[in-house]
Amino acid sequence: MKKKLIVSLLSLSLIFTAVGCASKPKSDAVDGKKANHKVFLITMDQMDQHWVTVDQGAKKAAGELGNVDYKWLAPDVKDDAKQIESINNAIAGGANAILLAANGPNAVTASLKEAEKAGIKIVYVDSPADFPAVQTLATDNEAAGKTAGEEMLKALKEKNITSGKIGIVSVNASTDSTVKREKGFRAAFAGTQFTILETQYGEGDAAKSKDIAANYITEGVVGIFGGNEGSTVGTGNAIKEAGGKVIGVGFDKSDTIMQLIKEGHLLATMAQNPDVMGYEGMKTAVNALEGKAIDKTNVDTGVSVLKK
Repeated sequence: MKKKLIVSLLSLSLIFTAVGCASKPKSDAVDGKKANHKVFLITMDQMDQHWVTVDQGAKKAAGELGNVDYKWLAPDVKDDAKQIESINNAIAGGANAILLAANGPNAVTASLKEAEKAGIKIVYVDSPADFPAVQTLATDNEAAGKTAGEEMLKALKEKNITSGKIGIVSVNASTDSTVKREKGFRAAFAGTQFTILETQYGEGDAAKSKDIAANYITEGVVGIFGGNEGSTVGTGNAIKEAGGKVIGVGFDKSDTIMQLIKEGHLLATMAQNPDVMGYEGMKTAVNALEGKAIDKTNVDTGVSVLKK
């Protein structure tokens, strides 16, 4: 009888302990201190100075906030499979939020669904995917592309050139930001006597873009538009080698692009504000994680026309 009583009391004790453990709420605190938010930046690649500046902005905000464990992940080149791997690594690494510049609008959808299931907040910087997010911080790319076209058109008229062929060097046919830039650029030439040739894609690689631009120059174009940093550098270098008669207008700001403008091989570039994207994107992510209201779903981070 005594043994049965002891066993019964032990059993009840274990049951109450188990119930107590199960009912105890989860906490992210360690030794009474609240754990930092884990935020990952995942860009299209690590090649462009543009992404380095996004990283700098995010890092600055993380430092000011003081409660963020921040990491920048990105493939070495623009590649959907490699960007998917980066997102999956962020999920496995315990991310609470991801700042993402999507290489393509649909390629990363499956990975973003997994991130959503894990409770991860998504904030888009520069280029969104076709998947819901807390906020998108980007240039109004269509408007900026139209401005680029208008700058080229103005320069052509100043040279008394009223017709001719114009080439476009871009990244790929799916990246949201560059597709919109091309659309805006083409719109600037609507109703004119200029012919905009079929867009050629260099994957944002300066060397490939230079070859494409050189082929356009051989075709006798009067102008070339570069849709991103690598495309613009390649375009400027091709014009430089050909003697500088073609008018080149590009996108993004880097030391190389500014030197090409200074030397007169490029007319202008549409300079975005990638530091603002990273800085404000980080703040938005942390506000979302802390349950604070996000006023806007889309934020135009602005653009400036830089010339010699």
